[in-house]
Amino acid sequence: MWEISDPKPVKLIIGILAANEDALNTTIESIKDEFGDIDFKSQAWPFTQTQYYVNELGKNALRQFVSVEKLIDPGCLAVIKHKTNQMEEILAAQLSLDLPRPVNLDPGIIEPSKLILASTKNFSHRIYIGDKMYAELTLSFVKGQWKSFDYTFPDYKQGGYNKFLSKVRDRLVEQLKNEN
Repeated sequence: MWEISDPKPVKLIIGILAANEDALNTTIESIKDEFGDIDFKSQAWPFTQTQYYVNELGKNALRQFVSVEKLIDPGCLAVIKHKTNQMEEILAAQLSLDLPRPVNLDPGIIEPSKLILASTKNFSHRIYIGDKMYAELTLSFVKGQWKSFDYTFPDYKQGGYNKFLSKVRDRLVEQLKNEN
């Protein structure tokens, strides 16, 4: 019989698209309240790669990432995506902006070899992870570099987030060493 082992814990990362800086700050506090202490927060970048979210977020959307200090079980990603969807609804009411969806939350996990993002949408490159949720391998970490795929979102493909993602990955590797 083959030996089956438990998966190693992973780092929770949440990509935030927000209508403005106030929405970003409020969202980060909500993430902290829901998931625990934030160990890293990226800079905020103007989100200009697509017009897809203009009707929801407005014309001056910002992109920012946070990572949560405490490691999680990778099997929790579907539950986390449901929680972030609920948080979006609560934040939309709380922020009182004249926008239908002033915050978009994209949770994912970082393992030493990859970044996986959760989604409510199925496509050919996504795998069903249960509870009406899907996951996609967005980037892989090979020979010290993040590598994209044909289907990788354009903003992730450009490499501007790689320095931050590497910092989170390095912290994960350190945390995993300290667990042993």
